[in-house]
Amino acid sequence: MEGLQVKADGSYLDGTFGRGGHARQLLARLGPRGSLLVMDRDPEAIASAQREFSADARVTARHGNFAAMAQWPQALAGLDGVLLDLGVSSPQLDDAGRGFSFQSDGPLDMRMDPGSGMSAAQWLAQASETQISDVLWRHGEERMSRRIARAIVQRRQSQPLATTRELAELIARTIGRRDPHKHPATRTFQALRIEINGELDALEAGLAAATQCLKPGGRLAVISFHSLEDRIVKQFIRGPLARPQRRGLPLPEVAPPPFTAVGRAIHAGDAELARNPRARSAVLRIAERRGEAA
Repeated sequence: MEGLQVKADGSYLDGTFGRGGHARQLLARLGPRGSLLVMDRDPEAIASAQREFSADARVTARHGNFAAMAQWPQALAGLDGVLLDLGVSSPQLDDAGRGFSFQSDGPLDMRMDPGSGMSAAQWLAQASETQISDVLWRHGEERMSRRIARAIVQRRQSQPLATTRELAELIARTIGRRDPHKHPATRTFQALRIEINGELDALEAGLAAATQCLKPGGRLAVISFHSLEDRIVKQFIRGPLARPQRRGLPLPEVAPPPFTAVGRAIHAGDAELARNPRARSAVLRIAERRGEAA
């Protein structure tokens, strides 16, 4: 909230409503002339927003991916701040029926929007061994990606994977427990979730959309939870680097990036981690849209 520098009469967008923790903090700082747009690709999250804020004229809710925020006329009209809290939400993790976690057994789904696209089970049933291996390596940085992919393909010849426990147990049998503090299926579940939901592509599109929607001087706050996301956010804020030129030739002019970083990356402190262990991998980056503020 400090990084967003919330103005009482400003216009803000929470692109990942979840269950409204950030939205409530924004509303507490907005006056009667302020406005808050909330988005989430999870229909349950938007239903929750509509139930809680239906009587608040400052709030407008929309079911959709934050990557499409620039298609929302109210957002494109100009925002003073955009907040993105990436990845899976606690309610999604805690609901075994959504299939995001191996802590309890449930259908192998992993879709943030259950009404759109293939589930993880459907994808694993038709993807090639190479495709599975590539996804586990690119999105999960899983060193045993080929071994896991081979085991999945062999298993589905007799019975396709259908539940989170089946997949987690298959991975544990295949690669063993290498780290006593981390389940061997952790990286695979992360990789599959990112692939099923197109999360990295959505992040890149969402950052570009925020550039269109934010007013000069507006603030962008992004919370990421793993290095793949954070690298995209960091490079986006820094802007494109100049291409190397041959010796003796003048350096080409490079347009300044649309954002300026505000401070350094922020991590949760000991007190917050004691209250919320899930914040241990969270990284917050804040940037300001270039130009003279209105």
